[in-house]
Amino acid sequence: MKEFIYEAFADYRAQIIFLHVISAVVWVGGMIAMKFAAHPSFMQIESPLHRLDRISHALKRLFYIVTPFVIILIITAVFMAVGLGFREAAVDANHNVIDAHAMTLYQLVHVKEAIWMIMGANLALMMFLRAKADKLLAKGDSIGAKSFLGLIGKYMVPLNVILGIIAIYLGVTLRNSY
Repeated sequence: MKEFIYEAFADYRAQIIFLHVISAVVWVGGMIAMKFAAHPSFMQIESPLHRLDRISHALKRLFYIVTPFVIILIITAVFMAVGLGFREAAVDANHNVIDAHAMTLYQLVHVKEAIWMIMGANLALMMFLRAKADKLLAKGDSIGAKSFLGLIGKYMVPLNVILGIIAIYLGVTLRNSY
């Protein structure tokens, strides 16, 4: 499998990096647009039930849009981490550090991947909570739905935006380090 990744990365390096970057842009950018453009507009809707319904619907559409990009981002991250040879530059076959700077970069790769995985888990939880809110809205329980949607808007989306920006910064740092 490792050889396949090396060959694929060597043959499609620009495409893999492009897919990785565009996936991060769509995911993080979509959340920024939702939080800072769409959400304030939704707050102008006077009917609380209609407002919650619109928020839930918009989140559902956002999640459908970003999910394939999240999958692409994770797959391309693996191809880049292996294909760029961060591990081979940092440690030998016996796992001894052979270059301190390369080891720092290799560790940053893992930090960045961990951030994207945390963001993915947070996204999955947001999708679950949104679906629960949708069911509550269908039953007419706007208070219950508001509690779930409020968690998503106040804490979970901002967390993913912050983590996404950090991951993108780490990606730029790693890209400019070799």
